[in-house]
Amino acid sequence: MDGRAVLVTGGSRGIGRTIAARFAAAGARVLACSRREPAVAVPGVEFLSGDVREPDVATSLVDEAVRRFGRLDVVVNNAGGGPSVPAADASPNLVTSVVRLNLLAPFFVAQAANAVMRAQDGGGLIINIGSVSATDPVPGTAAYAAAKAGLSVLTRALAVEWAPAVRVVEVMAGLVRTEENGHHYGNEETLSAVDATVPLGRMATPDDIADACLLLCSPLATYLTGTTLRVDGGGQLPAFTTLTTR
Repeated sequence: MDGRAVLVTGGSRGIGRTIAARFAAAGARVLACSRREPAVAVPGVEFLSGDVREPDVATSLVDEAVRRFGRLDVVVNNAGGGPSVPAADASPNLVTSVVRLNLLAPFFVAQAANAVMRAQDGGGLIINIGSVSATDPVPGTAAYAAAKAGLSVLTRALAVEWAPAVRVVEVMAGLVRTEENGHHYGNEETLSAVDATVPLGRMATPDDIADACLLLCSPLATYLTGTTLRVDGGGQLPAFTTLTTR
């Protein structure tokens, strides 16, 4: 990644922070953005605050990356998430906010990035960070799951429209251990129980997702576009498997 310019959204914590750090360690020039500044600076990573749900902000972030680095080789659309709320109780404002963050924001950033990448030598790569919720939703995630499903389709649609100059791919993350896991899974005992439901015996780490992003930047991946790489440890074992084991 020496000399390559990378923009990572949602890069102040969790998966995004790790992705930004991994690219920087691999020699890339990295600009990370988020609504909140990181608690601790990441070596080799520049930071800019901004809310990519706003089209003008998305465009300005891409423009700033180009101003600082002279080009833009890779964009990682990582910003996303949403609270767990039963669909019957989800307010219009919550649904709209979740869809804007997880589907519209990546669209806005990708549009701005495409305009830059297709005009430069070597084109570029856009990586959308998806979720297995797109294919296997759980209660409380209706808006989030629908938005992530839309992101998968958006990935394929943009890949068709913007080839050959710009490749667009998706890293579909499974269950990932981050600093916020306690809010979703409880204590270490319950986290271990969740680990046991994954065929590989553990949830992913942010490093696993970052490694997949680097893999897609490899010269060995230049023919991959419009594709989804599932990083989920094999998915989750069927409930009857756990019951019979017990």
